Amino acid sequence: MRCAATGAVVAGVVGGIAGLILGLIAHPPTAWFAVFELGIPAAILGSLVGAICGLAVSAMRTLRHPSK
Repeated sequence: MRCAATGAVVAGVVGGIAGLILGLIAHPPTAWFAVFELGIPAAILGSLVGAICGLAVSAMRTLRHPSK
């Protein structure tokens, strides 16, 4: 869960900043909307990647120490 939340926050912030920059270049009056256009999908993708990484870490811990 922690990996998914971290991935969502990091990817969302990076996507939001990229959206702001691209929005300011393309059409400054609507640049705020580009933050959401890129930030939200990036956050969703980041949470999925984070969840997969978290599951992989959990599986590796289980395989390494099966008694715990």
